[in-house]
Amino acid sequence: MSNVPVTGFLYYSEGDDPFHSHNLYITSWDGQPVHTHQFKGVTSFDVGHNHYYAGTTEPAPSGVQHTHKYFTFTTVDDRHKHVIHGVTGPAVRLPDGGHYHEFSGETSVDGAIPHRHRYIGKTSP
Repeated sequence: MSNVPVTGFLYYSEGDDPFHSHNLYITSWDGQPVHTHQFKGVTSFDVGHNHYYAGTTEPAPSGVQHTHKYFTFTTVDDRHKHVIHGVTGPAVRLPDGGHYHEFSGETSVDGAIPHRHRYIGKTSP
């Protein structure tokens, strides 16, 4: 196992809840700055409805070829929600030097009539 130097900071969230969480913001990975992307979209229309979703990818190194993991929940529609998660495709370069990532998949199974939805999209640059 090799060690990868990581820098960042931990943000303390106030509260007395014993199950509270802290947010870790990674600022560099193996000496490279990191970045995230926003993503959002709407699922396929199945079993009489669809869902909206939005989130932020996990951090990944800047300046090298990479992918991002992502995870979010859909909106509650028809009295249920779904989980969306996966790994983006590799960076797609833009003429201005930026990039975006494509992603697609299927949601978790849920609902009174168990079903899933498909989704496809592109992250923010």
